[in-house]
Amino acid sequence: MEGYTQIYTGNGKGKTTAAVGLALRAATANLKIYFAQFIKSTDSNVVKGLKSKFSNIHVHNFGRHKFIDFNLEDEDKKIAQDGLAEIKKAISGGKYDLMILDEINIALHYGLISEKQVLNILENKPNDLELILTGRHAPKSIIQAADLVTKMEAIKHYFNKGVTAREGIEY
Repeated sequence: MEGYTQIYTGNGKGKTTAAVGLALRAATANLKIYFAQFIKSTDSNVVKGLKSKFSNIHVHNFGRHKFIDFNLEDEDKKIAQDGLAEIKKAISGGKYDLMILDEINIALHYGLISEKQVLNILENKPNDLELILTGRHAPKSIIQAADLVTKMEAIKHYFNKGVTAREGIEY
C-alpha cells in the first residue's frame, strides 16, 4: 500500500482526535502504528487507552506536562530533539505502517525542532509509510510537502464561555 503524508492543522478542535481515530481504524486492520506526542505528557486518557488496549499501537511521549504553560526550558528542546531522533530510528526500522506525529507543528512553532528536520523526515519517508502531522501553525513548507491537508476551523467553542477541558471529551 502506498503511504501518504497528511496534516491536520488549524485553530479548531479535533486535530488529535482525528489522528487517534485514524490510529484506531488502522489498528483494527492489523496495521502497526507509532504514535508520537510532542509537548503533551503521558497522563491523558487517550494515551492510557492506546497503550493498554492495542498491542499494535506504540505510544511515545516527547514532552513535559508543564510545557502546556509555554514556559520553555532547555529540557523541552532536548526532549523534542531526542524524540525526533527516536522517530527517525523508527522510520528507518521499517516496522510501522502508520506514524502519527501529534503536535509536531507546535514543536516547530516554538522552535523545539526545525522545519529542515521535519522536511528531511518527509523527504525520506518510505513509500509505504502513512505519516500524519498534527498541530496548529503548520508551516507553509510542510503544507506544500504534504499530500493531504485538513484545516480545522473554530467557528464556535465553549472554551470561550469558560468551559475547561473535560475528561473523556478533550483529554
